[in-house]
Amino acid sequence: MLKYPLGSPPSKMGVYTMLENLWREKPEELRALMKQRLIRWRRQPAVVRVRKPLRLDRARKLGYKAKQGFVVVRVRVRRGGFQKPRPRAGRRPKALGVVKHKVNVTMMEEAIHRAQKKYPNLYPIGAYWVAEDGLYKWYEVIMVDPYHQSILNDKELKLPDPLLRRVRKKLAKKEEKKKK
Repeated sequence: MLKYPLGSPPSKMGVYTMLENLWREKPEELRALMKQRLIRWRRQPAVVRVRKPLRLDRARKLGYKAKQGFVVVRVRVRRGGFQKPRPRAGRRPKALGVVKHKVNVTMMEEAIHRAQKKYPNLYPIGAYWVAEDGLYKWYEVIMVDPYHQSILNDKELKLPDPLLRRVRKKLAKKEEKKKK
């Protein structure tokens, strides 16, 4: 039986508001479920494409729609600040541990950059925090395929103008080649 976060059942509360309250309150069932998920996620690669967003309320606020052209990517970022001193003793560069974090880049922006690096043909429209443990933070990045017809026809989705111009120019060249 699911307990309501605010006590009594809400009369005029929408589904997304209820989801938001659940994530804010974090009942015991959700905590236990997330603990099991984190155990699985630690063994997965740092950037993983997922079928559906875990936090539907946050994804919908960013513009996510359950249709073709939208991609959800879960990104793992190592926790810790930038102020890690560079080791003086010799070791291989991979083990230095000083190159992952940048000074003026938040962990969420870092997650977006890593998702872009993995999927260069997709455009990120936003990201949100999903979970964290002692070593990592996980973010879900919502990305769109700007060349997909359903994304191009979506009037509610606002993509930057230079990107749209580039997409239209490329699609026009494709049409020209088909005619010849």
